Amino acid sequence: MAFSPGLLVVAGSFAAFRLLNRGLERLVPPPPSARHKRWKWRNIWTSLAHSVLSGGGALAGFYLHPELSNDLVSTHPPGAHSLVAVSVGYFLEDFVDMLCNQKLHQSWELLFHHSVVIICFGIAVLLHQYVGFALVALLVEINSIFLHLRQILLMANLVHTICYRLNSLINLGTYVVFRIATLAWMTRWLFLNRHNVPPAAHAVGTVGMAIMTPMNVILLYRLLRSDFFKCREDVRREKEE
Repeated sequence: MAFSPGLLVVAGSFAAFRLLNRGLERLVPPPPSARHKRWKWRNIWTSLAHSVLSGGGALAGFYLHPELSNDLVSTHPPGAHSLVAVSVGYFLEDFVDMLCNQKLHQSWELLFHHSVVIICFGIAVLLHQYVGFALVALLVEINSIFLHLRQILLMANLVHTICYRLNSLINLGTYVVFRIATLAWMTRWLFLNRHNVPPAAHAVGTVGMAIMTPMNVILLYRLLRSDFFKCREDVRREKEE
């Protein structure tokens, strides 16, 4: 296989997010309540930057290239392909950051999640196929914006504020629309197109959906329990992690 320029984008993205992570403590100093978890504070802000970039980029991609909606397999505009490559670089950087700073029993779920995403997105980057499908998956990052804001407010000890409550409501709404509904649509697309997608690629996509869907349903339950069912123990545990 010839060298893919997308790998340069992945490497550049990894380096850029690493540098951003290192500089964020000066740009956004942690509040006193978060100073015992400085790496986590930097990690969440780095993740927020990626979510804004990739979620907004995915929306822009479908707006600027409507042909992507009709062909999720072979259509690969350079900008959309680069966005997927940038996301691979981010997930690699976040994987390394968690591996170096967090105990395995605390981070194994996210490490597993990132591994699946890196494999699936990596196939799209290397083969220049399924870029549209990967872009659909990046719509999930629109909800991730509010998930990361929630974590920032938790670490800043701003749980009992209007901002936190408002973010909780928006987070729940975008979770259902951009995460649960998107994953359900992707699963349906894989099923309907099972005869048009090569067996190996279909197997990777199916396994990915089989892993992601339960993980996101569990996360939704945790969010409902801590933000809407007033389980203070869950909120306390999240602040400590």
